[in-house]
Amino acid sequence: MSPTTLPAGLEHGHVTFLGAGPGDPGLLTLRAVEALANADVLVAEPEVLDVVRTHARADVTVLDTDSGPSPDTPQLTVVDGASTTPGVPASKDAANIVMGAARGGRRVVRAVSGDPGLDAYAAEEMLACVAAGVPFEVVPGVATAVGVPAYAGVPLRDAQGADVRFVDARTASGRCWTEVGASDGTVVVSATLDSVGAAAGELVAAGRKPDTPMTVTVAGTTTRQRTWSATLGTIAQTLKQAKVLPSPDGGRPVIVVVGERSAAAQRDQLSWFESKPLFGWRVLVPRTKEQAASLSDQLRSYGAVPHEVPTIAVEPPRTPQQMERAVKGLVTGRYEWIAFTSVNAVKAVREKFEEYGLDARAFAGIKVAAVGEQTANALIAFGVKPDLVPSGEQSAAGLLEDWPPYDPVFDPIDRVFLPRADIATETLVAGLIELGWEVDDVTAYRTVRASPPPAETREAIKGGGFDAVLFTSSSTVRNLVGIAGKPHNVTVIACIGPATAKTAEEHGLRVDVMAPEPSVHRLAEALADFGLRRRAAALEAGDPVTRPSERRPGSRRRRTT
Repeated sequence: MSPTTLPAGLEHGHVTFLGAGPGDPGLLTLRAVEALANADVLVAEPEVLDVVRTHARADVTVLDTDSGPSPDTPQLTVVDGASTTPGVPASKDAANIVMGAARGGRRVVRAVSGDPGLDAYAAEEMLACVAAGVPFEVVPGVATAVGVPAYAGVPLRDAQGADVRFVDARTASGRCWTEVGASDGTVVVSATLDSVGAAAGELVAAGRKPDTPMTVTVAGTTTRQRTWSATLGTIAQTLKQAKVLPSPDGGRPVIVVVGERSAAAQRDQLSWFESKPLFGWRVLVPRTKEQAASLSDQLRSYGAVPHEVPTIAVEPPRTPQQMERAVKGLVTGRYEWIAFTSVNAVKAVREKFEEYGLDARAFAGIKVAAVGEQTANALIAFGVKPDLVPSGEQSAAGLLEDWPPYDPVFDPIDRVFLPRADIATETLVAGLIELGWEVDDVTAYRTVRASPPPAETREAIKGGGFDAVLFTSSSTVRNLVGIAGKPHNVTVIACIGPATAKTAEEHGLRVDVMAPEPSVHRLAEALADFGLRRRAAALEAGDPVTRPSERRPGSRRRRTT
């Protein structure tokens, strides 16, 4: 039994101090995910909650603390191998919140940015636990001062093993600047945008050459990340020319890396994160979160920020008797096959099974077909392994290519149960009949136009706030335009096939990308290829790499905080 699953004490509870990393939710450790899943109470600042909340139980108590800034970079100055903790005021309010949450034997997770071992506030809260007799553990996280340079493509050490020194510009003393300035090692500085110039000046005054390479990264490890390369002497002018504005409160920490041997000069070759084909693109996916889960994950792997907007809603059939008869026939041996053409069809049959007290065992003796990978996964989650999935095109036509003709010798029953939407095409029914099968084409659910998305989303669609939109069917084109308006002409339009592209053009949209085959994943790949070519063309022309939404008339680069 691991420490995160140990029962909390009846009286004092248990506290886990957990490092949430520098911002990318994917950097949470397996141990962190385990601790979050077992938490009764979650205590964190708002920006940390966004990272950890999805891994906690639905019934977890969430306590937001306004306990002052929670540094997510090392509150540590490393000079000649010695570590000292600067005098950062303790967060008494946060400690009281944590202590109060632990009462009654509850398991508390106190999440902090970066790594709790490098957070002075977390250290004070741990001491409060000791004083109160509350047992605690520490789950390390990726420190911001280490994780952000890695995402910026700036290795901190070279083959010669240069020294690496960490400085927090908010607490560094004159002696600290003098010592790191006199060394020739790499310096990682935690600062804010409005203090970068002053930090560079301190290092020059301490002996570093003005032409020493440096990088400045904001919003590190997130899809808002941006990095500038300059020197100690030119960084102030570089940021000014880029029109980078600090927020009124100084914003989240900025990570600065300074040093001849920090590989700052090779960042163009090593910048793996910001050079992703769709880095920072806001992509509209006209599907529900459940339908778009794997597609959205794929888009994130390309650096995009998917935004799901359902364009259809699923409702029960107006007359459920047909579906009820078909399910009863399935149990009594009426069918040789049942064919599922969508995740919604699986869901409709599963709900009807649950209504009758049935489970996956009712499919015993019946062959099951699924039109594609997502539908097959939904069946597997139900406990049913499909007997037939298209080997080629993931569509009704692809399924028909592999469907066996009816053979009275080997097939005792000649009937297929086909639960579908009310607006489904006749391609599959006609093909099955041609193969000699009798088909019970049953309306399992109705599709209706979804409610309009929030006003902010509608404005972004019409105003060019999205960089691309993926249309996966003609109905998604019609419904999105109907509930939210026509996408702005700077938005890249990507369509799953010719029929969808034709519908888009009929609605006055310029189609930029089309999938080589009717698959949502191939559609995402095609959009990534488009983004890659667009980026390469900009670099070849010597132009800045921008997102489509940044080129609309009147658009301004979003303030970086």
